[in-house]
Parts: sequence; C-alpha cells; structure tokens
Amino acid sequence: MNEPTVITGMTVKDIRFPTSLEKQGSDAMHIAPNFSCAYVVIQTDTDLEGHGNAFTEGRGTDVVCYAITSMQKKVIGRKLSDIFNNFGTYWREITNDDQTRWIGPEKGVTHLATAAIINALWDLWAKMEGKPLWKLLVDMDAEQLVNTIDFTYMSDALTRDEALEKDMLESGHPSYTTSCGWLGYSDERITEEVTKAIAGGTTRFKMKVGKDLQDDIRRAKMFRELIGYDKIWCVDANQKWDVDEAIDWMKALAPYKPLWIEEPTSPDDILGHLKIAQALNPLGIAVATGEMCQNRVMFKQFLQANALQYCQIDACRLGGVNECIAVYLMAAKFDIPVCPHAGGVGLCELVQHYSLFDYIRCSGTLEKNRMTEYAEHLHEHMLDPVTIKDGNYMPPKVAGFIVGIKPESLRDYEYPVGPAWQKMFDQGLFERE
Repeated sequence: MNEPTVITGMTVKDIRFPTSLEKQGSDAMHIAPNFSCAYVVIQTDTDLEGHGNAFTEGRGTDVVCYAITSMQKKVIGRKLSDIFNNFGTYWREITNDDQTRWIGPEKGVTHLATAAIINALWDLWAKMEGKPLWKLLVDMDAEQLVNTIDFTYMSDALTRDEALEKDMLESGHPSYTTSCGWLGYSDERITEEVTKAIAGGTTRFKMKVGKDLQDDIRRAKMFRELIGYDKIWCVDANQKWDVDEAIDWMKALAPYKPLWIEEPTSPDDILGHLKIAQALNPLGIAVATGEMCQNRVMFKQFLQANALQYCQIDACRLGGVNECIAVYLMAAKFDIPVCPHAGGVGLCELVQHYSLFDYIRCSGTLEKNRMTEYAEHLHEHMLDPVTIKDGNYMPPKVAGFIVGIKPESLRDYEYPVGPAWQKMFDQGLFERE
C-alpha cells in the first residue's frame, strides 16, 4: 500500500520585473508599476512540487511574502490526500485562522497570500494527476467539484444543491488585448502595437482611460480609426473616478461605442457601480469589474444588485481556485458572463484554465462576448507560456496550473538580491530600498 504524499517544505521568493522602464502596465492609477509576484514552491516527500504566485506591482511584495510564510504551519506536514479529499474545509481553515483573520478577513494581503498557497496546491494536484488544471476540473464529478468550495456566506445566492444541479477545441477561447492601450504609451507606440495585433488576428481591444478627458477622446478617436467599428473596443479607468464623474466622462466617450467601462470607481462601491450601470446601459455601455474585488461575498452582492454586466475575476486576488470556482458558479446562475482579468506575472497562464472550465462545465457558450484578457508581457519567463493563435487562447496541454517560472528568471529577478536587480541598481535605474 502506497504511503500518502506529505508536504515537507515551502519556499517563498519576492520576484519583480522592471516593467516601469517602458511604461508597461501604466494606467490612471498606476503610473509606473513593476510587475511582480510573491512566488511559492511547495515541496513534498516525492519529486513533485507545486508552484503558485500572488501578483503584485512592486513595493509591498515583501509584505505578501511575509504573510505567506506566516501561514506555513497550516501547510507543512499535511497529507495531500487529507487536503484534496475535502478541499473546501481546508480552504476554510486557511482563511479562518484566528491568528491572522483580523488583518483580513478574506481580503487584502492575507487573501493574496492564501491565493499563492492554494494555487500552488492545485498546481501540485494537477501535476500528480498528469493533467493541465482545466482538464483536472472538467473531469471531476459534481460532488467532487463542489467539495472544493466553501459555501459560507453564499447560501442566499447559491446553495450546494444548486451548484450540484449546475454540473452542467480546436479554435481556442477568445482573448482581448490590453497591450496596445497602456496610458503611458505614445501615439506611435499605440499605432505600432495595434497594427501588430490586428496582423496577428486580434479583434478585441482595451484602452486605459481616466487621466485627461480631452486626451481620452483624442485617443478613442485614434483607436477607432485604427481598428474600425467592426471590432470590440473596451475602456478601463482602474478605479479613477467618483460615481457622477464616471457617468459624465463615459457619456463623452459614448460616440466611440465602447463595449464596457471597466472599474469606473472604487472596487468596493457596489451601489456606485449600480448607479453607473443604470446611467450608461441605455447608451450601450456595460459595466465590468472584479479584478480588485476582494472575495466571493462582494461578487455575490454585485450579482444580486445587477451592478455589473461583465464579471472579472482575478486568479490571485481571490483565494485561489476554490473561490474562483464559486464565483463562476454564481455568475452562471445569474447569467452574467465572466471575462477574467489577466496580464501581470503569470495571470494569463492561470486564467486560461478558468475560461476553458467555464466553457465546458458552466456556460457552454462563447456568446455575450465571453473573452479573457491578454497582455503580451513577461511570458518568456514562464516554463509553459500561453499560446495565442488568431487572437484566441489555445488550451494548455502541460500538466499543472501555473506550471512554473523558469529557474534562471527566479534567480535573476529575485528582489533585491538577483543579478538583474543588482545591475539596475548599479546603473542608477532604480534606488535600493
């Protein structure tokens, strides 16, 4: 009889990339971000390891790393069979720790740390089964899938029985690109990126807005002249505006027919999003939000209030796969399409699995403009980078979830000791903190 696999160790690294040098990721609220992640590797008493990350944007990544380390007593020494056989209960144990719950609960730094650990465990599970994560999920029977979910605080919107009832590829899953529309890009850079994207088969675009209205109008006109009106065009304010300001600003952009305005105001203001939606929906503009939504409880309220028309989960903002699945099932009940947030470090590699799961097990359709965000940055550092063909995500085939960041990238970009950072410090590109 085989002995159960046991977790023997967990390492955490602060990994940062200097994306601010080329204004990649720049928007109305994040002028010069350095895409980063708190990176976790879970070791076992076998050769298998699980990799997970929590995406951040530079300073503060060390805080998330510390939070992950503080949770290791809940991880090291555990039998994987005990975790995976009742994953929902284990998830509740991690998120409801009475020693760390006060600085959450289920939000902020502690939830980012939770996501990194939970996603690493799912990566490990998928590798044990020899399947990419999306395949692991779709092959589960309904009871097994539902056992991964913590239904606490959800029963008024989705019960366990309803989730069981909802048990419900060659062309790939549609993507939309953000890489052409960063706020810090020059007109020349935007034109170059849009032209390249169209040549590669992209038909769905997003532009950052919110810094200056007249410049946004000018850039909107330029974007539409480049892509025409037969392609999808969305805009993203990254929480920049007050509620009434968002309505007025978007009315000025309405002639350029954006499909949605993303994160128009505070990500916590559910009633504010509702007011914006009620004002803009008659103009053909939907409201999209969720990349900064803290947990399934807030998503429940957004859905119950009809305060969004596009639900956007983030693979590392929520508490890992377990909570993301819960949101997908709720969104399916409310008939709201999920269009995951991606980009950053590893987010594209993660969310592609969710979109395949959604199509196969939840929605069964690509209607209602279901699509997944894509940004072309940093994939060269991944062991199994995404494949985009004709503007679509192609299903990953390698066993695992994020699979991993290349060892040489982990070495070179570990902050602040990595050789790449040491060189940039010496060149005066960044100050040592």
